[in-house]
Amino acid sequence: MKSIKLYTCFVIFFSQIIFSKNFSGYDYKQSQPTFNISKQLAPPVIDGIIQNDPAYQNSQIINHFWQTTPTEGEPSTELTEVRLFYTEEVLYIGVICFDKEPEKIIASEKKRDGALEETDAFLILLDTFNDNQNGFIFGTNPVGLEYDAQVSNEGDISALARRSGSTGGLNVNWDASWNVKTTVTDFGWCAEFAIPFKTLRYLSGENQEWGLNFQRNIRRKKEISYWSKLPRQYNLNRVSLAGTLKGLEIKTPQNFKLIPYTLNNSQQIFTDKTTTKNNLEVGADLKYSITPSLTLDATLNTDFAQVEVDEQQVNLDRFDLFFPEKRPFFLENAGMFDIGSPSEVEMFFSRRIGIGTSGQVIPIIGGGRITGKISSTNIGILNMQTESVGDILKNNFTVLRAYEDLPNRSNVGFIFTNRQSTATGNENNYNRLFAVDGKMGIGLNTNVSGYFSKTVTPNISGDQHAFRLGMMHSSQEWRFENFYTEVAQDFNPEVGFLKRKGYRKFETLIFHSYRPENFLSLHEVRPHFSYRGFWDIKTGFLETGFIHLDNHWEFKSGHEFHTGLNFTTEGVEKEFTIFENGSKTIIVPVGSFKNIEGQFVIMTNQASPLSFSVMSFVGGYFSGNRISLHSTLRYRPSENVTFNVTNSFNKVKLTQGSFSTSLLRGKIQYYFTPHLFIQSLVQYNNVSKEFSTNARFGWLGLGNTGLYIVLNELHDENAIYPGRQNRNLIIKYSYLFDVL
Repeated sequence: MKSIKLYTCFVIFFSQIIFSKNFSGYDYKQSQPTFNISKQLAPPVIDGIIQNDPAYQNSQIINHFWQTTPTEGEPSTELTEVRLFYTEEVLYIGVICFDKEPEKIIASEKKRDGALEETDAFLILLDTFNDNQNGFIFGTNPVGLEYDAQVSNEGDISALARRSGSTGGLNVNWDASWNVKTTVTDFGWCAEFAIPFKTLRYLSGENQEWGLNFQRNIRRKKEISYWSKLPRQYNLNRVSLAGTLKGLEIKTPQNFKLIPYTLNNSQQIFTDKTTTKNNLEVGADLKYSITPSLTLDATLNTDFAQVEVDEQQVNLDRFDLFFPEKRPFFLENAGMFDIGSPSEVEMFFSRRIGIGTSGQVIPIIGGGRITGKISSTNIGILNMQTESVGDILKNNFTVLRAYEDLPNRSNVGFIFTNRQSTATGNENNYNRLFAVDGKMGIGLNTNVSGYFSKTVTPNISGDQHAFRLGMMHSSQEWRFENFYTEVAQDFNPEVGFLKRKGYRKFETLIFHSYRPENFLSLHEVRPHFSYRGFWDIKTGFLETGFIHLDNHWEFKSGHEFHTGLNFTTEGVEKEFTIFENGSKTIIVPVGSFKNIEGQFVIMTNQASPLSFSVMSFVGGYFSGNRISLHSTLRYRPSENVTFNVTNSFNKVKLTQGSFSTSLLRGKIQYYFTPHLFIQSLVQYNNVSKEFSTNARFGWLGLGNTGLYIVLNELHDENAIYPGRQNRNLIIKYSYLFDVL
């Protein structure tokens, strides 16, 4: 294992030297534009009509946008005009997106925070601390979709981590109070944003300077352009390359919001004797700005019954599954607490609070969170208290996080987590974690990052450390990543997430992006190589080895194909059950299994009303082989309605036996307006014989508050009483009182 460490350090060191420069020859730092904003007394009428509103007549116009796609560095093919000014309390931004062919404008959906990649869109980045690392994003499309997100650490996430589906430093689940209106015209489309200053966080003082950038998407042309020019490997999250907004003279806003709720939960349990229970609850959330840059969020008798249920997963391995957080209270400012390797080793994972290991709900009595910035230091403090349920005792959870911003996208910080039982006589029932982390930017395109962590758990005397060190380089044509991770056998982050224990891991990626000028209507070709290997920390036994050779073929039409080959090694040190259904049980024995499989992906143009995608794995698997198909069919007849049908199918034939699994999922969404919708999620698992439905009606006001009506139903054919098992009808109403 010493040779692996030395090799890793060697690769990291020389990759930094070789690739830290910007090969494009263009100095993006020197090209960052500046805009001097003016203050006015009269606000505009927020109706999506810009041209005849006198409030915009004295505003300077921004109209130079630069492509990253399809032709990097060229002016946008369509004119965009942006006007912005502010009043005492609100920042106003009016946008005219001219289009020579307005009948071809694509507006895919109205869902709040819906993806803007497959629609014409306009987005705004505000770096309100001017720290070149963090910011807020607001966006819309021609039918008034409301998109808002928080960016932390420039949304930084490695391609190796992105493979697991992590969103990294971009938190789309942040829901702010702001307003946008749009109109489609015979010359294009317009958007009008009104963003209250108390929705944002910023440092105190006069003569404010903020980072600012704009993005416009013209979907039918696959065109993406920005006001502040970016190299094509980056997107709007690249806060350090934003332009500058000058001239802000704003007072410290008062911000005190109270959000009470009432909820009625009616539950029917169908057994030999049907029972019905009704439960009425009340609670409240509070938001208060201690300073313009520091916010207190408090919650009492927190309930998340309105949140969409988890999507089921089938586990065909011996490691834990990762289910993402969906609860709004924990998602807001979540990037502040991120340390670790996403979906693999996370120092803090908020689903440990209020959700048991088997998915059961644990009541949250209440708690609070303070997040924000003091000078150049980012801080986060979280404390939550849960109730006891069955064998699960009362627990108090505390998280302390701080990190200091340094020049050139660098930072250094720490985190402390503590789970402490508050049940009488259980003072020694606790778990604590300490970790330090840091990132150092080198030049424009390279950074080195890492963390070191230690846990403390009573009655565990073994080694409880974990650490990671690595580098990333990303230029227009090349991406290189190298990371080394070590997790001790007794490392125990009970308020975090750990997929597997006791290993050393090395991973590397070499990724090339090439844009042919005129060949087979290709937009971009992306050949790449990656490797990851997990070794048992005690024995050095190779638990997992994965070599991936692939090429992505992206066409100008929007269609895309991936053609890959995987060389896999699975070392099983302890036999495990891979399939169990009734009397049939298949166990994978101890051994080392080497295989080769093909990996193929087909995606049609996702901006079309009808589209589909298929990801397939065909080849060796443990002691036999498998065919794995993950397919999605999407139909969007208009921006109001979307149908999705997904099927995850596996056919596995091993020496120990054969089996197949199918997880069918259907989702229907109808949006009357961006604030009024009906959603339904239907799932069927052929292994557990479970059929579940989740239907939600929402009529929303500011900050995602409003009326929710939720119906959940479960059918289980393997239960003691086969058939319908339970039904929940939930009615929840919350209202935002803007006290100050």
